[in-house]
Amino acid sequence: MKICVLGTGLMGAPMARRLIAGGHDVSVWNRSRARAEAVEGAQVRDTPAEAAAGAEVVLSMLIDGPATRAVLVEAGAMEAAGQGALILDMGSVDPATDIALAEAARALGLRYLDAPVSGGVTGAEAGTLAILVGGSEADFAAAKPVFDLMGRPTLLGPVGAGQVAKLANQLIVATTIGTVAEAFRLAEAAGCDPAKLREALKGGFADSRILDLHGGRMVRGDFVPGGRSVIQLKDLDNALKVAHEHDLDLPLGHTVAEAFRDFVLNHDGAEMDHSAYYVWLERRARTRSGS
Repeated sequence: MKICVLGTGLMGAPMARRLIAGGHDVSVWNRSRARAEAVEGAQVRDTPAEAAAGAEVVLSMLIDGPATRAVLVEAGAMEAAGQGALILDMGSVDPATDIALAEAARALGLRYLDAPVSGGVTGAEAGTLAILVGGSEADFAAAKPVFDLMGRPTLLGPVGAGQVAKLANQLIVATTIGTVAEAFRLAEAAGCDPAKLREALKGGFADSRILDLHGGRMVRGDFVPGGRSVIQLKDLDNALKVAHEHDLDLPLGHTVAEAFRDFVLNHDGAEMDHSAYYVWLERRARTRSGS
C-alpha cells in the first residue's frame, strides 16, 4: 500500500518505521528535512503535496490544528492524494478542526478518520500505541490493517470522537503526573526516599503506568522529552475549551493547566518532558523563597 506520513518528529518517525517494516511503500515529509531523512527506507519529498501524490493513505502527525489544516488543505496534501484515499489525522488537535477537515475531505471524494494516539515514543517504537479513532465503521475497517501495525485501535464514535477521547486521556495523564510529582516531593521533604517509595507503591491502589514510567523519570532526573510540556498544555487548553462548550466545570483540569502554563511560560519548561512537573515544583519553590 502507498502511504504518506506528514510529520516525522518524535512520534511520526517511529510510526513511519513501523509501516515500512510492515511492507508498505512510505513517502514522508517534515518541515525539517533532516528529520524526514532519518526515516530509513522512506522516500523523502520536498512538499506535503509531493509526499501525498497518489497515496492510498495520508497519515498526519502534526503539532496542532492550525498546522494540520495548513499541511492538509493549504499545502495541498489532501487534494494530491489518490481518489478515495484515507486521511488519518493521528496528531492531537481540537475536535472542531477534524470535523471541518473531514467535510473538506468528503468534498474531494476522500475518507477521513481522526485517530490520535497515547503511549508516547516508547509505544510508537514498539507498535503498542492506544489509537483513539473517530469516523465511520466502514472507514475504520479499511484503516484497521494500517492501525494494527502501530498499536491497538478503538472506534469511539463519529469524526471528532477520537480527539475528545485523547483530551480525556490527557486530563488523566496530566493530573496523575501532577499527583505523582507532588507525592514524591512530599516524601522527599519528610525524609522518605522517592525512589524507594515508587517501588513500595507498586501493586497497591496508587500503582499506575504513570507511577512506573514517569515516576521513574522523576527519580532518575530524566526529562528528555517523550511528551513535551508545551504540548501537554495545548491539550489541556483544548480539553477545557470543549468543557466550556458543554457547560462543564473541571476544577482539577483548570488547576493542572495553570500549573503547566506557569512551567511553560515562566520556568523554562516548554521543551521538557511533561513528567518535569516534578522540576516545576522545585523551581516554583525556589522562586517563592527568593533563592
